[in-house]
Amino acid sequence: MIDFGFDKLALIGAVALIVIGPEKLPRVARTVGHMVGKAQRYVADVKAEVNRSIELEELQKMKSQFETAARDVEQTVRTEVNDAASSFESNWSEVTAGLSGPAGDGHPLTEPPLSYQPVRKNWRVKRGATPQWYKQRAGVRTHVQSGAARVRRFRPRAG
Repeated sequence: MIDFGFDKLALIGAVALIVIGPEKLPRVARTVGHMVGKAQRYVADVKAEVNRSIELEELQKMKSQFETAARDVEQTVRTEVNDAASSFESNWSEVTAGLSGPAGDGHPLTEPPLSYQPVRKNWRVKRGATPQWYKQRAGVRTHVQSGAARVRRFRPRAG
C-alpha cells in the first residue's frame, strides 16, 4: 500500500499551495476530504457485502448438510419401522393362522369394533357442588340482574 510519511505530506501540501493558490486551497482540501471519506465508506460497504455473501454461502452449505442428515435419519427410521411392521405382520399371521371363529367357519377371530361413548357431563351438577350457604357467605351472585333491577331492589322504600 502507499506509505505517506509526514515529509511526503508536507511536500504535497507545498506543491498544492503553489499550484492551486491560497484562495482555492481550503475548498479543494474540503472536496478531497469528502471524496476520501466517500471512498472509505464505499470500500467498507463492499467489505461488508463480501462478508455477508460468504456467511450466506456458509449458512447454505450448513443448511444443505442438515437437510441431507435429516433425510438420512428419516429413511433409516422409515426402513426400520417397515421392517418391524412386516415382521410383526408375519408373526401375527403365523399365530392367528390356526384360530377360527366360534362356529368353525374358518374366519379368524375378530373383536367387534368399539363404539365411542361420549362422556356426559352435566354442568348443573358441577354448579350445584358448591353449597348455597358458602355462596351466600362469599357473596357469589346466584341470580343475574340488570343494573336497574339491582337499584330497584336495594332502593329504600318510601313511607
